[in-house]
Amino acid sequence: MKRSSLVSCLAPTVALALLLSGAPAGGQRETDTSANAQLLIAARQGDVPAVKRALAQGAAPNARNRLGKTALLIAAERGQTELGTVMLDAGSDVQLAALNRVTPLMAACHSGDIVLVRRLLDAGARIDATDQVDKTAMVYAAGQGHAEIVALLLARGVALDAGYDHRLTALMWAAGQGHAPVVRLLLDKGADPALRDDRGLTALEIARQAGQAETVALLSAAGAR
Repeated sequence: MKRSSLVSCLAPTVALALLLSGAPAGGQRETDTSANAQLLIAARQGDVPAVKRALAQGAAPNARNRLGKTALLIAAERGQTELGTVMLDAGSDVQLAALNRVTPLMAACHSGDIVLVRRLLDAGARIDATDQVDKTAMVYAAGQGHAEIVALLLARGVALDAGYDHRLTALMWAAGQGHAPVVRLLLDKGADPALRDDRGLTALEIARQAGQAETVALLSAAGAR
């Protein structure tokens, strides 16, 4: 039985206890719970050899901590490429999000780990998934100023002028955060600086309000208003 099916048929308190312990799906040995705990502790510490030992001892690749994070997600949010690769090779679910709906791909885009981003995409990670505040992988990449990852996401099919929560585009996110390399990349790709968010603000106006002189200059030079 899959973990999702098991948890859905348990009383809430029992389901919570399983989540807190990182217990795997039904049918596993009792000792596996200990192996899961060792896996998650090792992942948090970035101890790759210990992670491998826990997996060899029967830890479930999709074991989760009390925040719903898998070892793969922990690796992605910390930019630990080797650990993320180990978990992918062990069969971790690339779509499995934490309780806040942050996926491994979003976390890797935030941390700037382009190697892991590429591996996750190759493994089928959804580029259109949204977290609990409707951010996507592109929002995380653009908002953190990771131009190379932004370019990769565009190459993998993310729409250049897609509007996210509050109709904010990647250009608006990058401009407001002062990430000039991302703004330059998006403008070179043909991003539309005339688009407005749900407040009626353009990327240039957002950059001005945020006091981001460099991105203001870039947008102004591109003829933005």
